[in-house]
Amino acid sequence: MASVTRRIVMPANRLMSLLAVPIAIGLAPATALANGGGGGAAGGVDLVPMALLDVPIVEGNRSNARLRLKLVLRAGDPAAAAKITAEMPALREAALAGASEFARLYASPFAPVDAEKLAHDMTAALHARDGGITSVLLVDVVASAA
Repeated sequence: MASVTRRIVMPANRLMSLLAVPIAIGLAPATALANGGGGGAAGGVDLVPMALLDVPIVEGNRSNARLRLKLVLRAGDPAAAAKITAEMPALREAALAGASEFARLYASPFAPVDAEKLAHDMTAALHARDGGITSVLLVDVVASAA
């Protein structure tokens, strides 16, 4: 007796709608964070982006690699976020100093960046400059040959 195989063909639009649900659910937390927590004024998160930082990785007496960082500063409240925005040039100077120190001591274009240590060091450096900064979030970190 011959076996009969059935093949179920699902229309493309039905398949796409089934795939859209898990994708939308997966993006919801990221969208809420990008929108400041989604809680509005009562319980939202105040995030202040900083322009891209690009510092040299110095090995020995040569600098043939770069460490590039994109940071977002988390403020304790809206007043602190406004203060951070007003003091951004000084905070950027402190961030460049902290990133340069990290690059000199720990970064290499041939090894992964220790993002946890970098975030900790940057938070400490920037919190010392402005107490309204509760944490530094690393959005993008790249160590590459120049």
